[in-house]
Amino acid sequence: MKKGIILSLSAFMALSLGACSNTQTPAASYTAGTYSATARGMNGDVEVEVTFSENAIDSVVVKNHSETYGVGYGLDTSPIEILPNKIVETQSLGVDTVTGATITSNAILNAVSDAVEQAGGDVEALKAVEVASDEQDLTLDTDVVVVGAGAAGLSAAIEASNAGADVVVLEKQGIIGGSTTLSGGKLLAAGTKYQEAQGFSGDTPDALFDYLKSVGGDWIDDEKLHEFTDNALEDVNWLEDMGVQIINVEPIHSSITPWRVMNTLGGGGQTSGHGGQISVPLYNTFKETGSEIVYNVSVNEILMNEGKASGVVGTTPEGHTVTVNAKAVIIATGGYAQNREMMAHLGIENYNTSVPKGNVGDGVKMAEAVGAQVFEAPGAQAVYVSNTSGVGINEESGLIVNDCGVRVVDEWTYQSHVATALVNDGSQKAWYIASANDPYPTVQYAMTLDSTLKAETPEELAELMGVDPQTFADQVARYNEMCANGVDTEFNKSAEYMIPVEGTLYAIELSPAFTVTFGGLVTDLDSRVLDNDNNPIPGLYAAGEVAFTGLFGDEYPSCGLAIGSAVRFGRIAGTNAAQEQ
Repeated sequence: MKKGIILSLSAFMALSLGACSNTQTPAASYTAGTYSATARGMNGDVEVEVTFSENAIDSVVVKNHSETYGVGYGLDTSPIEILPNKIVETQSLGVDTVTGATITSNAILNAVSDAVEQAGGDVEALKAVEVASDEQDLTLDTDVVVVGAGAAGLSAAIEASNAGADVVVLEKQGIIGGSTTLSGGKLLAAGTKYQEAQGFSGDTPDALFDYLKSVGGDWIDDEKLHEFTDNALEDVNWLEDMGVQIINVEPIHSSITPWRVMNTLGGGGQTSGHGGQISVPLYNTFKETGSEIVYNVSVNEILMNEGKASGVVGTTPEGHTVTVNAKAVIIATGGYAQNREMMAHLGIENYNTSVPKGNVGDGVKMAEAVGAQVFEAPGAQAVYVSNTSGVGINEESGLIVNDCGVRVVDEWTYQSHVATALVNDGSQKAWYIASANDPYPTVQYAMTLDSTLKAETPEELAELMGVDPQTFADQVARYNEMCANGVDTEFNKSAEYMIPVEGTLYAIELSPAFTVTFGGLVTDLDSRVLDNDNNPIPGLYAAGEVAFTGLFGDEYPSCGLAIGSAVRFGRIAGTNAAQEQ
């Protein structure tokens, strides 16, 4: 049956991605030749080289770029791979951008538009060329349908296929990867060879469990967390066998040992956009199973037959229906940071987020509609960071106050711990208070910016910040007194990081940002979705950020936990779903 599914899916993908026809092609006129042009992409300029004959675009080649691996390039559906050919095939600048990679898509289209102008062509006429699609409603029958193609969904699909099941994956975007690709590409495990190489011997899964439990507290499901920590190293080896390249290990935070966070190729520190080093190898391995992915499908309903999950229904951007009938359904749709309503219980009104726009909690809502139990988590991965200088994302240790001008946390801790304290305090923003003696380069840079507030006294600075002058002045005086005494009697910050703020004072505004969401669907150790009576819903599984209940408390304890646990429970979901009859 798998061969038939592949043919059906391939045909649908051809219709939705490439087999387009021009409904109207205006007479084109160009000065023949080859022209170069650039346009701004996600990470810098995208340079194209376009060759024209007198009446056609003969070729489009992306010559140079620095786009994100696994988003802008690196996949057979990413824009650098597919848009140049689509422009030539359709002789149109009206081709669709790739959902999930629109910035790179637009950079290519803008650069080609520049080249068209150089060649004397009519850009607006080319944009007006309609690109028709023969896409239509589609119904497929399979063993396992996976909704979402991030780390959890691809891991599930691979293991389900390896267990002998026919698999169909439905992905909301035009590319795979989800939040994984946009992340820093980090993994978490204990007892790795990378720890040994960097002098951290003797780490164990139990020690990793103890650390994560100490952060998550009573919110943690001990059995579920042990399932991750006890198998994290085996999962890392599984990923490496697929081609994931790990380069080193780094600390969760300089105040926390041993070092446990593994960086994939190109990564390190508080960076993002390296997760393609994980998602692309997963995707390449998935392709080897002979299954396919249907892209640009927003799944909105789980089909039920006599109390058992029996498939899903979704829609395409053009309004066509995609129905997949299956023996088992795996929900791996990611989190909900883009859904302001679902995030409202955290009390932070105006926050930023870098997760995909499609992360709006679809999986939670559709599973809840068929009786799934949903847990509203007390927190999410948070950081308070300057949008102009980056202060707050690094390990700066100066005085931080909330939006009332009050200190609420030891600043020399993991940035998620600092942010969680501010979130729990209800602070809609925060301020990093600095003076000339601050040792951190990002802070020194911030103090040169016109947007950074400065004043000669705490009272004057408080007026600019919009906080009570006396309250803020008292906080500064108290902090400086503790710095002079070398003892933080309020939050026990290490004396070496107690640096007074004196002389000209600066206030760097820190804005809240959320990424990984916690909670969601409640699942058991077999990745089965539970109902409100804690009974498994037959045929329904979930893994990854859509089902992080029991793995987190109110703060994010370490980079690498989200991706690592998504892989672990995705693998479990795929293996078990393949056994459904």
